[in-house]
Amino acid sequence: MSRPKSAKDKELADNTRLLRAWKKFHREERDAVLAGPHGPVLIELFRMLDHLELVQPSQLLGVARDIDWAVVSYDVKLTTIHEINSAITRLRTKCKLEPIDDNLPGEPDTPYRQLKAILFSPPQEGAHRGVARPE
Repeated sequence: MSRPKSAKDKELADNTRLLRAWKKFHREERDAVLAGPHGPVLIELFRMLDHLELVQPSQLLGVARDIDWAVVSYDVKLTTIHEINSAITRLRTKCKLEPIDDNLPGEPDTPYRQLKAILFSPPQEGAHRGVARPE
């Protein structure tokens, strides 16, 4: 005969179930983004996130800047920023650093904050990359 579960055991089981569901949800969101209309453009960025330990921040920023975020839906941007945050947090934890280390006021932006600005800043007026500006 098994003993009844304590409230703590029930809470732990519930938290485990919720974490599994949360991870499954985000995995499905990532898969949907990569299978969607912006997938071909985002594949390289997501591949870099999967191998972040081999990528320089400037490389990741360069790939992100090459994407025309003005045509990407807000939901896709949210999924992308979640993937960026998860990858950076995973790498920092693996390197035994604090998972989150934002800059202080007056300090240069961290790569995460730069990426977030790239994704969510309003499009700039004027020529896009590769297009000449009228004089």
